[in-house]
Amino acid sequence: MISSLRGLLIEKQAPSLVIDVQGVGYEVLAPMSTFYNLPSLNSEVSLLTHLSVREDAHVLYGFLTESERSLFRDLIRVSGIGPKLALSVISSMELPTFAQCINQNDTKRLIKIPGVGKKMAERLVVEMRDRLLSVKTTSTTIPVTKDIATPVEDAISALIALGYKPADARRWVQAVAEDGLTSEVLIRRALQSAL
Repeated sequence: MISSLRGLLIEKQAPSLVIDVQGVGYEVLAPMSTFYNLPSLNSEVSLLTHLSVREDAHVLYGFLTESERSLFRDLIRVSGIGPKLALSVISSMELPTFAQCINQNDTKRLIKIPGVGKKMAERLVVEMRDRLLSVKTTSTTIPVTKDIATPVEDAISALIALGYKPADARRWVQAVAEDGLTSEVLIRRALQSAL
C-alpha cells in the first residue's frame, strides 16, 4: 500500500496531479480542497495517499490533510459510494459544512453534489453521522499560487471533471469570474455559489 508521496509537483490539471518521486511520475487524483492549497509547479509537495485497486486499474488518491483522507475512506465505506463520488463530495464542500449537513439532516444541500440523489443523501446522513465524530477538522495553510494561463477555462474543465454538467460549470464560473483570479479561487467561488 502506498501511504504517502513526497516529490516535485510536475503537472496539475484538476483533479489530476503528477508527482515526480525520484524520477517516477505518480498520477494522483485529488479533491479540490487539496488542489486549492498546492504549491506552484516544480515545487516539493507531500501528500497522504489512498490506493484504490480495481479489476481494471490501480488509482492513487492524494490529500494534504489526514482529515481529508479519513473522510474519503469513511465515504467509500458507505454503500453505493465509490472513490469518484467520494472525491466529488470532498471537492464540493468543506468538511465542517459537510458535517453540518449530516448533523442537521440537510439532504437538500447534499443532493446538489454531482452523483448524489435523494436516496444517497439520506444514506449519507444515516451512515456518516457516527463516522464524522472521528474525523479531525484541521486544515493546511499552504498558499495558493497562480501558474495556469487560462483560469476561467481551467476552472470550467475542473468542474466538468468532477461530474458537473458543462453548461452548469460554465455558468457558475462565468458568474464569479473577475480579472486576476486564479483557477483555484474561481473553482471555490463557483462551488460555493452552486451549493
